[in-house]
Formats: sequence, structure tokens, C-alpha cells
Amino acid sequence: MQIAGKRVLVTGGASGLGAATVAELRAAGAEVRVLDRALGQDVLRDEDVTAGLAGGVDIVVNCAGVATAQRTVGREGPMALEDFARVMRVNVLGTFNVIRLAAAAMMENLGDEGGERGVIVNTASIAAFDGQIGQAAYAASKAAVAGMTLPLAREFARVGIRVVTIAPGLMDTAMLDGLPATVKGELGRTVPFPNRLGEAAEFARLVRHVVENSYLNGETIRLDGAIRLGPK
Repeated sequence: MQIAGKRVLVTGGASGLGAATVAELRAAGAEVRVLDRALGQDVLRDEDVTAGLAGGVDIVVNCAGVATAQRTVGREGPMALEDFARVMRVNVLGTFNVIRLAAAAMMENLGDEGGERGVIVNTASIAAFDGQIGQAAYAASKAAVAGMTLPLAREFARVGIRVVTIAPGLMDTAMLDGLPATVKGELGRTVPFPNRLGEAAEFARLVRHVVENSYLNGETIRLDGAIRLGPK
């Protein structure tokens, strides 16, 4: 799909990977709207999502999500069930909520010469495959995002809507901002090559490629410099 002139919604677009994606797609000539908690919006509220889709949509990029690091049974006892549920609500239900409403809107599009009506790009994590100790909730939520990718792509194939997921590795985003520079440097050196943390702009460029390459569909793409996470 060509990006220029297309209508785009980016969830979680006010910071991090989402903000970089907004900048990349706007530079490519798209009309980009943002849905973000920082703007008082919620991916779990239908009215907020519907407002973001108003006027039609061609491309959706789901970057909204939360991360947590908490052992299932810690020093103070079992993890609160609500802590697990919160991560699943935002990362799984929130992503699916946007997808179901966006896909319905995309089905109204005429489609291009190849019959393509829309593209949906989701954000998982390499934790979906290499989850570490303390990541049970986060890894489960991101595995669910990766797991829904192929079924959704198969379902929407008949109407020309593609679904692709990106699974970033260790990215230099706000989630790591609280760490000292030395610790971030050490983390970066665990990446085989390039021997550094990933950049949000690299995620954004992959989003752009996914949108423009119409043969990419139903796949989860690792963007991780070949790292495989250890147990902890």
C-alpha cells in the first residue's frame, strides 16, 4: 500500500515507538491521528477508538501497551490477580478492540488496484518467545498478540486487509529511561549485532516497510539484533 494520502491511526502514538511511527508516516505523506492515554483516550473505550477512526481509516498501528516486571510469587506472596489482568486488558483486549473496530471500518474502503483495503500492524515483543522471570503477565499478553496475527490475517484476507505484528527487542524508549546510562550500555552490549539498543526510528521504518510491502501478511517479525533473552 502506498502511504501518501492514506488515513492512519496510531495507538500509543504520543511517545516511544508510537511517536516515531507517527513521525515516519507523516513524513511519507499520510494523514495521521493519535490515540493515547496521555491525551485522555483509552483503547478499551469504544467511543475513543471510534472517534479516532472517524472519517475512515486505511492503516492502523497498535503501539499502546503497558509493561510490568513482577514475580508470580514474590517475597510478599502471590502476585495480585488484578496486576495480571490489567496487563492483559491493555495489551490484549485493547489491541483486539482497536482491530475489530478498525477492520469493520476498512471493509468500507474501495480497495486499490490489488484489492487491498487496509493494513493493521500490531506490536508484540520478543518476550512473547523469550519471556524472562518476572514477565509472566507481559510475556503472556505479547504472546497473545503474536498468536492472533495469523488467524486475523486469514479471516481478513477475503476483504483485502493485511495483519502483521512486529516483536521488538531491547529498544531505547521510555521504558528504559529510568535506568542509568551505564546499565543501558550494558544491556545494549548483550545484543549480538548491532551491539546496542534498538532505536524507535528503526521500528518506525519497519512499520513503513510492512505497509508498503503488500506480500507481508500474517507474520510476526522480530526486530532484535539477533538477541535471545536468558531466564533473567
